[in-house]
Amino acid sequence: MKELVEKINAQYEVFAENAAAQVEKGNKAAGTRARKAALELAKLMKDFRKVSVEEAKN
Repeated sequence: MKELVEKINAQYEVFAENAAAQVEKGNKAAGTRARKAALELAKLMKDFRKVSVEEAKN
């Protein structure tokens, strides 16, 4: 679970950096990277929920 949380944090940093570049500088490529990172974050969050629920049962 700790490894999953680290992946989520790393992916969020990628998202935040690219989203800021898109908003502040109008960088279209950064927007594409931010959207890709957002999709990956959604997948990681679903995985986190599954793992969290399993650990709560034990």
